[in-house]
Amino acid sequence: RIYQRSFGRYPAASQGETLPESPTAMETAYLKEALFYETLPDTEVRCRLCPRECLLEEGQTGDCRVRKNIGGKLYSLNYGKPIVPSLEPIEKAPFYHFMPGHLRLCVATVGCNLRCRYCQNWQLSQRGVEDAEFLIELEPRRIVDLALQNGAQSICFTFSEPISFYEYMFDTAVIAKENGLKTSMVSAGYINEEPLLKLLEVLDAVKIDLKAFTEEFYEDVVYGELAPVLKTLQIIRDSGKWLEIVNLVVPTLNDGADELGRMSAWIAGTLGLEVPVHFTRFYPMYRLTNLPSTPVETLETACSIARQQGLKYVYIGNVAGHPLNDTYCPGCGERLIRRAYLTVVENHCTDGSCPYCGEPIAGIHFQD
Repeated sequence: RIYQRSFGRYPAASQGETLPESPTAMETAYLKEALFYETLPDTEVRCRLCPRECLLEEGQTGDCRVRKNIGGKLYSLNYGKPIVPSLEPIEKAPFYHFMPGHLRLCVATVGCNLRCRYCQNWQLSQRGVEDAEFLIELEPRRIVDLALQNGAQSICFTFSEPISFYEYMFDTAVIAKENGLKTSMVSAGYINEEPLLKLLEVLDAVKIDLKAFTEEFYEDVVYGELAPVLKTLQIIRDSGKWLEIVNLVVPTLNDGADELGRMSAWIAGTLGLEVPVHFTRFYPMYRLTNLPSTPVETLETACSIARQQGLKYVYIGNVAGHPLNDTYCPGCGERLIRRAYLTVVENHCTDGSCPYCGEPIAGIHFQD
């Protein structure tokens, strides 16, 4: 086994395997030496990107499927190999306080360092480059060109796990910032401190999936650990970068009032009252199809619990037309931003504040 941490219940697809020492043709395109690893005797390497810290012999790939030991060096196999970038509203991330209503260019490729049993993008996240015929070749400069040519105001790294294409994301974000574009990442937050701090230098906003508030859920459903994600959230908050949180509420697994209360209290006390929290509806997916969709009443209860802890911006996700898709002033209660599914149809914020009572509305606004 090549993993420093093992939970004993990994699905077969997540096991490491020894691959041929010479890279395939798809791997060779834009082959990029990885950041954050150390070389060891006998051509072994240890990846230091995420908490798994995979120990890899010659020819082996990490748990993410996209970082490989070739000749005693660690290489990123998915660098410059995205799926076709797409232009979408930022609300789909979801980001509700990051320049509301603007268009983002979405960048994604294969790979993930987690194994969520309900992953909605498993066709991307649970594959390596050798298994994905739908990848194209696109260097970072061309990603930025596409964003500028198509009127995007930001580039968003999303869909799979951007940490798994760290080098590609970082290089693209550097060029994006040089050209006046905002940058954001949609991530599970399973990353070590040093690479995270470096990445935050070139990001404007981060959305983290806080999947639950128990180690048991992370071990059994996500095949990871909760503690590193909580540390990631604190680092992002301390950096001053814009942060939003999503919690996918899964019936019987993480929907208990006690857990939701402890999570909301931790967010309020550790991250602050102005961090937007999105409670999102679960739909049966991938390897977790035996559970029903989340009742809307459960999501409403979660929002109520969060508001009782003082959180100012609480939303319901994956329920089209629900009133809690909208943004309300935490001062006077007036509706400031109205959304029709993923489209902003009204935005009454003025200079980042409520026009009715003057309350500042947290986030990154167009004039910032």
